[in-house]
Amino acid sequence: MVLTVWIWCFLVSASQVVIALENGLAKTPPMGWLAWERFRCNTDCKNDPDNCISDQLFRTMADIVVADGYAAVGYEYINIDDCWLEKDRNYNGQLVPDRKRFPYGMKNLADYIHSKGLKFGIYEDFGNYTCAGYPGVIGYLETDALTFASWDVDYVKLDGCYAHPSEMDRGYPEFGFYLNQTGRPMIYSCSWPVYQIYAGMQPNFTAIIEHCNLWRNFDDIQDSWNSLESIIDYYGNNQDSIVPNAGPGHWNDPDMLIIGNFGLSYEQSKTQMALWAILAAPLLMSVDLRTIRPEYKAILQNKKIIAVDQDPLGIQGRRIYKHKGIEIWARPITPIHQSYYSYAIAFLNRRTDGTPSDVSVTLKELGLQYPGGYKVEDLYEDVNYGVLLPHTKIKVKVNPSGVVILRCDLQLEDIYTSSHYTSYEPLNQVFKVRQNPYE
Repeated sequence: MVLTVWIWCFLVSASQVVIALENGLAKTPPMGWLAWERFRCNTDCKNDPDNCISDQLFRTMADIVVADGYAAVGYEYINIDDCWLEKDRNYNGQLVPDRKRFPYGMKNLADYIHSKGLKFGIYEDFGNYTCAGYPGVIGYLETDALTFASWDVDYVKLDGCYAHPSEMDRGYPEFGFYLNQTGRPMIYSCSWPVYQIYAGMQPNFTAIIEHCNLWRNFDDIQDSWNSLESIIDYYGNNQDSIVPNAGPGHWNDPDMLIIGNFGLSYEQSKTQMALWAILAAPLLMSVDLRTIRPEYKAILQNKKIIAVDQDPLGIQGRRIYKHKGIEIWARPITPIHQSYYSYAIAFLNRRTDGTPSDVSVTLKELGLQYPGGYKVEDLYEDVNYGVLLPHTKIKVKVNPSGVVILRCDLQLEDIYTSSHYTSYEPLNQVFKVRQNPYE
């Protein structure tokens, strides 16, 4: 089967300067481990001590992140989500971790995580309560920011339950201000836009980018292929308004990696990792690292795909083709030369008919037109295609609900040895594709 893909291009505009939060953090998408999707709000440490939200769980995961090689490939945050609190603040109005489940306090836990060379993240909510009914930050914004700084927190996620969406345009920036005033570098993860979208409001992404390092703009991920597909569709169908907001220090967050849990097949797990890299998404694993199978661990530790996700240009990828269950996604990456980019290309098969699909296309049809050619490599199969020219046709076989992800690097050896090499550093670039008549 031969697919005709319309040539696509990008536009570089110096006028599209984004005023972004400049706390020096999250220059590439954050990577780490987060409790929520896998362990939820399990507070029953009496009957389920190994899986409840507790000091023990987070120390154990920190140990494994280091011992089993996750830290070595870039995963560095150990993040607590909801359900870590006592139901009431102390007499000074300060947050108190559950005394039974976190008997040594949060500063002690942070110290342990830091001793492993990792960073520590925590959860709160811009509302009267968190989503699970614990104390929220309303009325205590400065107090809670100071508390987190005193605990040596490195990353704060602020949810949006039990708050009015119209108040978020004031509240999220105010809490971010207090975080910055502490002097402690803390990544600021916001749920600001998603709650406004649910309420039928149009989020002010100019303000969101200015005050947050990353933000949620769609549903919580669940442990299922249907959930993952819905997120992929949301990002593809709304990419014109989503993609321009991403860049170094400020990222769209499609939610956690659920690879290694119960709801995704091996092929589907490969798909999530590849697509999250194309989307320049935070890579926050939510899985029991004690029991994960080796093949899923290998997906999470794929250095070549992680390198795509962490590409320093920070340009989020786009869906450039969609027809009869076949999608092609592309992301501009380094190295670059003049107006030419390298690319990561993901071929996604949304079909479930049981038969792998052949996709055949030239590099030029994908928009890769650099006359010197591209060094092409399959990032899962470790197949090196050598240097391919724009007119070269490449054929990939994509399994049902699976993916093939290629890295296409500009062939620059001759240029680097020539005196005619011109340095080029794009800023705040937005690339676009022509309308696909097949959609």
